[in-house]
Amino acid sequence: MDDVTVNDEAAKKFDAEAFAMNLARALENGGKALAAYLKPRESGEFKDNAPTEMSEVIKTLTAVAEYWLSDNERSSDLQTRMAKGYLDLWGSAARRLAGQEAMPAISPSPRDKRFADPEWKSNQFFNFMMQLYLLTTQWAHDLVNNAEGLDPHTRKKAEFYVQQITNALAPSNFVLTNPEVLRETLASSGTNLARGMQMLAEDVEAGKGTLKIRQSDPANLELGVNMATTPGKVIFQNDLIQLIQYEPTTERVLRTPLLIVPPWINKFYILDLRPEKSFIKWCVDQGVTVFVISWVNPDKNLGAKTWENYMKEGPLAAMDAIEKATGEMKVHTLGYCVGGTMLATTLAWLAEQRRVRVASATFLAAQVDFTHAGDLLVFVDEGQISALERDMRESGVLEGAKMAMAFNMLRSNDLIWSYVVSNYLKGQAPAPFDLLHWNSDATRMPASNHSYYLRNCYLENRLSTGTMVLDNTLLDLSKVKVPVYNLATREDHIAPADSVLYGSQFFGGPVKFVLSGSGHIAGVVNPPASNKYQYWTNDNIRDVSLPDWLKAAQEHKGSWWPHWRKWLAGIDPEEVTPRSVGSDALPPIEDAPGSYVRVRA
Repeated sequence: MDDVTVNDEAAKKFDAEAFAMNLARALENGGKALAAYLKPRESGEFKDNAPTEMSEVIKTLTAVAEYWLSDNERSSDLQTRMAKGYLDLWGSAARRLAGQEAMPAISPSPRDKRFADPEWKSNQFFNFMMQLYLLTTQWAHDLVNNAEGLDPHTRKKAEFYVQQITNALAPSNFVLTNPEVLRETLASSGTNLARGMQMLAEDVEAGKGTLKIRQSDPANLELGVNMATTPGKVIFQNDLIQLIQYEPTTERVLRTPLLIVPPWINKFYILDLRPEKSFIKWCVDQGVTVFVISWVNPDKNLGAKTWENYMKEGPLAAMDAIEKATGEMKVHTLGYCVGGTMLATTLAWLAEQRRVRVASATFLAAQVDFTHAGDLLVFVDEGQISALERDMRESGVLEGAKMAMAFNMLRSNDLIWSYVVSNYLKGQAPAPFDLLHWNSDATRMPASNHSYYLRNCYLENRLSTGTMVLDNTLLDLSKVKVPVYNLATREDHIAPADSVLYGSQFFGGPVKFVLSGSGHIAGVVNPPASNKYQYWTNDNIRDVSLPDWLKAAQEHKGSWWPHWRKWLAGIDPEEVTPRSVGSDALPPIEDAPGSYVRVRA
């Protein structure tokens, strides 16, 4: 029978002696991984926050348990429903053992890659384990979803924690309950486990006591060589930024330059990956004079840098430098993610100061209102922020690895567990991939700046409500009158599309809201040549939900980039002769992409 063994061919190749040696190597490498984990903790270099984080999980899940256990009838009904599911599974398994056709008690989603291997269906053992897991997972989520009386934030945290726990306990994550891993183990006589444990030890060592999962092979992925290769020069720098000006490639350029404000949570070269993916190169080739901020990767010495410092030494300093380089007082601006939030506060500050420096503003997957801020809200409440602030006070920064892990946990099956299985169980090193290489190139957050952001935006939502104070100035987005191009992405879990749409109404000038297909990265980095995804337009942004907006929206095939370029030309179509990079007042300092971006956390 095809469901009796994992794989007969794999079993025939099995070498017991080689397996014993590989198992010994795996155990040895596992010991090295453990030693790398313990070393910084024993020396005091690393403070483990697991107890604080675990107490948050326990407190949240206890609230769910109290609801179900506080009523005997409710508790009994819960147990009955769980037992019924298990009885259905047992009955289905018994009929299959008897050679009868049997409908499964539960089936995985067609999009669930964890159970794509045919043996999850054909092999009775693996099929039983899969259904047992899926039933238990469904029951665990029902516990949270049906727990009435939970406040919305506690429910959101409970959903998140249950998701993390159930994802971690999937049978696909273990050698003996994953048919693909078991086949590989038999076929290679355990070589995969030895290789995998070696990579595990290397990744814990690279993370200085924390697991830094490798998502991409860094081979052939070098800044300035294979990525971030658009020709340009650093023309200005201070403690926080390097400002890059890119060399023109067209006979005429728009008179008004473009200043790009990327997020400092990640590095700017997400907009300048390989040349065929580069938004920056595309803009240059479309006749735009492009300037990009490259944020420093801060250390403890910059821990006291505030949001105000980032504004003044970031976009405001860049605008002054651009004026010196080009003679232009006004710039088009573009902010991505938290860079967009910073840009919005800068625009509101400029409006209050009555300083005219900006011709237009483009926001890419950026939020100015945080009412519907998505999955990241699970990390935001007074208790969690206070605990984080205590940790940051000691180190001066939030380590990049912690921020990267928080983002990875939002999609843990794709960004954590798939690599755990592939790297450490199958022993397969990941292939080179520029996007994932960028994703793992984490940056640190200055304590003061990050605390201001979490409290004023996520926790208290002060920017859209007109109560944010910056540089002793009360900010009011309704005074921002410049034309705005506001791009959201349909599957964004960081800046949800409904949050971006809702935030559009707070600006005081004309707003063009555009919805792109895909998510936070792929929906933005979507070059026209790829002919992927689509985008939607609809001029109605007032008092409308995203589903209603979509019903009346017009769908356009392909990338939003040409649509944005046409919008930009409609604001200020005047063209001039291309400028040389830098000026007498700002001679070039070094070649793009500069040195700040090369500093790794």
